[in-house]
Amino acid sequence: MNKIVNVFFHKKKYVREREKYTMNYQETLEYIESLQGIGIVPGLVGITRLCEELGNPQKDIAFVHIAGTNGKGSVLAYISTVLKCAGYRVGCYLSPVIADYREKIQVNGRPIFKRELCDCMEQVEEACKRMTASGLPHPTVFEVETAAAFLHFREKGCDIVVLETGMGGREDATNLIQNVKAAVLTSISMDHMQYLGRNLTEIAWHKAGIIKENCQVISTAQETEVLSVIEKEAREKGCALTLAGEALKVRYGLEKQKFSYVDSKGRRYENLEISLSGKHQVENAVLAVEVIGKLEECGYPVEERRLREGLLTTKWPGRFEIAAKKPLFIIDGAHNEDAAKKLADSMRFYFTNKRIIYIMGMLRDKEYEKVIAETYAYADQIITVTPPENPRALPALSMAEAVKEYHPRVTAAGSLEEAVEMAYLLAGREDVILAFGSLSYLGRLQAILQKRQKKPGKER
Repeated sequence: MNKIVNVFFHKKKYVREREKYTMNYQETLEYIESLQGIGIVPGLVGITRLCEELGNPQKDIAFVHIAGTNGKGSVLAYISTVLKCAGYRVGCYLSPVIADYREKIQVNGRPIFKRELCDCMEQVEEACKRMTASGLPHPTVFEVETAAAFLHFREKGCDIVVLETGMGGREDATNLIQNVKAAVLTSISMDHMQYLGRNLTEIAWHKAGIIKENCQVISTAQETEVLSVIEKEAREKGCALTLAGEALKVRYGLEKQKFSYVDSKGRRYENLEISLSGKHQVENAVLAVEVIGKLEECGYPVEERRLREGLLTTKWPGRFEIAAKKPLFIIDGAHNEDAAKKLADSMRFYFTNKRIIYIMGMLRDKEYEKVIAETYAYADQIITVTPPENPRALPALSMAEAVKEYHPRVTAAGSLEEAVEMAYLLAGREDVILAFGSLSYLGRLQAILQKRQKKPGKER
């Protein structure tokens, strides 16, 4: 194969020569899919060895690391957008995605290009081959993706990378990183109990494991037992812990929300504005404001006007998002008990006395019965779906049987398209359609809605 020289300039002026790679985008996706059977292997052994094979790209990057049960993605979106507006080159690593696999790895809000993904993945594949040839286990799909993200962020010369954990924290592949400027803890509740523990204390211990020595630690309000674990971990690592406070003078809305806030340094911000819907988004924005303030102490100052610009322009698909109007069509990724409680709170607040039709789709290893229990009371009709192309999907019929224990008016749809048409037939112009559950099907649902709205005679 022909040789080419790739030169990447960043703080350490990393330079290397390698062979030109030829894996195309479809082959790259097939390679990633082929690794799904390896499953989940908690711990840092595999990712450590893999990154060593790749020259430890993560060592050249500064990070904001986010762990928690709910709110990680929204807080990531707020922080990264504000930093981008302030002029920094910002990497993001997140999951799950809504529409396109490449959304996992972004720089300044732009998903990794197909050619760049192929390039990084083939480097990782070669490293995996060297590992298995020496008798080591093949890395998991999440380890492979994480290593590829590190490569991309180094090659793009990111000033800082905001990344969320995949599961837990302490034994999550992302926790390989050391140059952590801020460790951020969103709301922690019961989550992945088969891996993280049977109670809040054990789960919090895993998530607080992202705290590194002498970094900034910022947390939202937590249950007492959770906060005790975070305080202990921060103390042992020599870190100051900052707790986000409460928003003031909040004005909620479906398309814009405003609040004021006094941060931990006593700085008062009047009438901060966000575009994300849902009552809980104000709490997420407050946490992001505290993180931005603490990053100033780490050499990342942000002017107030850029903070305001970033909060207002933050987008985060699939989180209490308005996908269509008349009738209002909301999509949300509530897939566990805590998220369902927040969704129910938003429904009570925004849609009192409104007739609501649900579309529900879940994965069988999630807390679908608890989600049903928290939300069923607000539905007039419930339509269940099977999240497509997901081996962990809970069949629509099984979901419907579970719903019947709580709600008598439930129908299993044969497809997402059928569910959408059924919902529109049931809903009047002033009613609400709410699709929620697994994020894995919401991208397909959005595409169906967009196609439907383009048809003659359909509302846009």
